[in-house]
Amino acid sequence: MRRQIVRIDETLCNGCGACVAPCAEGAITMVNGKARVVREELCDGAGFCIGVCPTGALSVEMREAPAFDQGAAEEEMAVREVAMIEQSCHVCDAGEDSRVLLPCRTAGQSLWVCTRCLPQLIHG
Repeated sequence: MRRQIVRIDETLCNGCGACVAPCAEGAITMVNGKARVVREELCDGAGFCIGVCPTGALSVEMREAPAFDQGAAEEEMAVREVAMIEQSCHVCDAGEDSRVLLPCRTAGQSLWVCTRCLPQLIHG
């Protein structure tokens, strides 16, 4: 099946592991000091991991991959500990407890922006 799936460029990955926690389904783990999508059927292709990568090693690509397995993802989520890295808007510093945050990239950096600040970034 051809679908969207996360791609990790090992040459850009610095092994920080920041992408592991946002992958609620458990598709990304650390292997020999590098992030890897080890179970493609757990990757939903949403890309929430992309916004936390400090090196830009993660992207979403369209390619042949096993179908996303919702049941297996739910089983994996049930056994994993809740892990969250608090994020904040890079413009106003609002946290996700008070605003909806979206991942964005600018000037080679992976950042977060809240929905209140997003229009000013789009329209200047």
